[in-house]
Amino acid sequence: MTVDPRFEQLLKDKIGLDAITVGASIIERAVRRCMASVPGRDLETFWHDLHHSDAELQALIEAVIVPETWFFRYPESFATLARMATRRAAELAGARPLRLLSLPCSTGEEPYSIAMCLLDAGLAADAFKVDALDISPLSIERATVGRYGRNSFRGETLGFRNRHFSTEANGYRLNESVRKQVRFQVGNLLEPGLLAGEQAYDFVFCRNLLIYFDVATQEQTMDVLKRLTRDDGVLFIGPAEASLFTRLGMQSLGIALSFAFRRQPVNQPPAPVTVAPVVRRPPPLPTPRPVATLPVKPANKKAATPADDSAAQLAQLAALANQGRTAEARRLGDALLARHGPSAEVFYWLGLLCEVENDAAGAQGFYRKALYLQPQHPAALAQLAALLAAQGDTAGAQRLQARAQRGAGRNE
Repeated sequence: MTVDPRFEQLLKDKIGLDAITVGASIIERAVRRCMASVPGRDLETFWHDLHHSDAELQALIEAVIVPETWFFRYPESFATLARMATRRAAELAGARPLRLLSLPCSTGEEPYSIAMCLLDAGLAADAFKVDALDISPLSIERATVGRYGRNSFRGETLGFRNRHFSTEANGYRLNESVRKQVRFQVGNLLEPGLLAGEQAYDFVFCRNLLIYFDVATQEQTMDVLKRLTRDDGVLFIGPAEASLFTRLGMQSLGIALSFAFRRQPVNQPPAPVTVAPVVRRPPPLPTPRPVATLPVKPANKKAATPADDSAAQLAQLAALANQGRTAEARRLGDALLARHGPSAEVFYWLGLLCEVENDAAGAQGFYRKALYLQPQHPAALAQLAALLAAQGDTAGAQRLQARAQRGAGRNE
């Protein structure tokens, strides 16, 4: 069967999912599987049931979202969090606990990583609290239990597992000292008044979610994230979202591989880049891959014109990168350059892939190529500024930030 567009629109209205970002086949399979859960049910009956049963609607949502997450994804984000949270806690001097938020939190690996990170950094248990939200009650239930299999532990740096987990027959059980730091609840980022009764957060993790939304939903979501984050707070995002966040008025902190952003000052020059040295610890960082709160699939290919084909392949390049399929993404990027010639957007993605592989020199080269072709490419400016700042070239980073600020002013 071909997916009925009504179901695509329903999912967009309920969870913001733009069907083109995951491919119609994902939604089609989910609809077919859920419809078949009641023998003999036809499409119209299923459509009716979705509008009269919260359980049926939630089952369809659960069939579309496929959690893919693990502990300490993007290690430098957590190293950056540890440094910034330690300084912030010292400034507060016990006046209140630090407030942190993870959404969507999936099955809990991210918020628990936040808690372990801060405990390992020396913060007392009463110095911080972590809230965690996800649209999936099943994921929240799994997270609350705190039991994890081997797939949740990736990379070579697994010392935290020895410190914070006990071994069980089929996996690992998280210690109560970490579990009690996190408060889980079901929540939809698109619900009006989400967390309206809560104070704003010092640090918010919202990674690899907005890339599944259309422009209007991205802007709506950013308004919510800004409301939930303190004016002096920090947002941690996914690597593919740097360009999006820059466009929506956020500013990179200038710390390579942290993917950390703050509010862009209004009508002010970029703030000086003052970051703590980035400590590189052996063994080399594992290749980070984004969490896919929603499944990532290459966009549908429509080859009506060369321009359409190029756009579809760029979308496929983004999808491969977001899945952590770095080698395939690189091959596609090289093929795009060979077929269509130099492209600022392709150079930007190749630079981002180099960053994920911890190849700062290669990343700089690609970002500079992107800026040669498109001098005001906002994401390339932000990422190159972050790399220069991490290497101690504060003046170079500030020049790029000022350049990005001038470009943003011209676009207003």
